Amino acid sequence: MKRFYKQVSVESVADGHAIRLDGRGVKTPARAELALPTSALAHAVAAEWDAQAGEIDPRRMPLTGLANAAIDRIAPDPDAFARGLAAYAETDLLCYRADGPAELVARQAASWDPLLDWARTRYDIHFETVTGIVHRPQPDETVQRLAAAIAAHDAFHLAALQPLVTIAGSLVIALAVVEGPIDAEKAFAAAHLDELWQAEQWGEDALAAEARENRRADFKAAARFLALLV
Repeated sequence: MKRFYKQVSVESVADGHAIRLDGRGVKTPARAELALPTSALAHAVAAEWDAQAGEIDPRRMPLTGLANAAIDRIAPDPDAFARGLAAYAETDLLCYRADGPAELVARQAASWDPLLDWARTRYDIHFETVTGIVHRPQPDETVQRLAAAIAAHDAFHLAALQPLVTIAGSLVIALAVVEGPIDAEKAFAAAHLDELWQAEQWGEDALAAEARENRRADFKAAARFLALLV
């Protein structure tokens, strides 16, 4: 779709802050009003629309995409969406460790142990860690408390949590980004520690590097979305 508007603005409405194109409201794919809960997020979304030149490219509008997801997909049943994310508590990346070589084991411990320690203190829970990839169940109380932490978030927070959780493969990493103990760049590096180590040992594959950079962009966009909700 070609750009059909000249001016992008933000208007306060009953549901928050709505995006306007030449004074007319923007609709989500499901035809709901595109209204954001904070002025900061609304202006960032408006900036994405204003930055479009020629043809509108949704791939260059990640904040708009997350907002659409919050309104159309998540808001109708946030509890069900939260349960899907909470399932990652049972297979969190940080609980599955390499048995060698020693340098990789040490790197995992240095990067991942502080995150697990933070979660233990923050939520008063225990984690079962294992060497290898064979599944080990987490204590029921751990799963329940992490599920409750996810369920406490509204649709807009859940929309941003989804890429953080799925890209990282870790509920703990995502919650740490939300609550502030780690920034997005360090969180992404922690989640990709094994991949980055392999690249160091055997050389970087161009396609793998490109795919990782695309994931990094999505991860950082989700973290920015969360920051703009404050």
